[in-house]
Amino acid sequence: MDFATIVGIILAVFSLLFSVVLEGGHLVALINVPAAVIVFGGTIGATMTCFSIKDVKKLPKWLSIALKDKKNDAHELIRTVVSLAETARREGILKLENMLDELDNDFLKQGITLVIDGTDYEVTKAILRTEVELMQERHHVGIKFFESAGGYAPTMGIIGTVMGLVHVLGKLSETNSLGSAIATAFIATFYGVSSANIFWLPISAKLKARSANEVISREIIMEGVLAIQSGESPRIIEDRLKSFLPPKERHKEVEKAVDMISASKG
Repeated sequence: MDFATIVGIILAVFSLLFSVVLEGGHLVALINVPAAVIVFGGTIGATMTCFSIKDVKKLPKWLSIALKDKKNDAHELIRTVVSLAETARREGILKLENMLDELDNDFLKQGITLVIDGTDYEVTKAILRTEVELMQERHHVGIKFFESAGGYAPTMGIIGTVMGLVHVLGKLSETNSLGSAIATAFIATFYGVSSANIFWLPISAKLKARSANEVISREIIMEGVLAIQSGESPRIIEDRLKSFLPPKERHKEVEKAVDMISASKG
């Protein structure tokens, strides 16, 4: 699990609730079922309207991606690509076919398969580039879903507050309960603004960061595969792929020995 996401959401909720207690308020006063129905039901409903039912069904998957800590080890990826380059240079491109089953990255496997099949360089580049762009489009749908929800939630909160105030104005003669009724009306705004800034928009930002990391990983793979196809030396490939890393990370040694697959053969 991605503890940064989980702890961040919990900390934000706790801070809001604790501040209420510090002000001398009661947490029970924040519970308002009609306001919750308007804000959360209205937000989800309005957001669903913007997407197809096929996309909406992916909501659990998007949440899983945001909450799970998926490790993208660029150093390990570079080591794998460099190892493949060494094998191709030492034993020939066709030798890479024996290593396909051991590759756990489908995109890398696809690229190496294209190289083994003798696909034209430009065609290989076009296919891999298209795969990256289509992946970004798929990711964009999830990002946009949570961004849209983050935009609708505060508006739904205001609508709920307006509805509450209309109800209050209809009972102005009941002066004893007027204050509490007005406070209750504003709970909807609280729900809308807080849910947008604690859940919807942060999840959208997390998905955006996940997508960016995945794009970098695929760019590394694509650059490495094309370099292998061009017959470049493993050392040059290593230096080129290191350029995708932040400057402070480039000093880390990228082993040029064969990966576990080649090592097991030895």
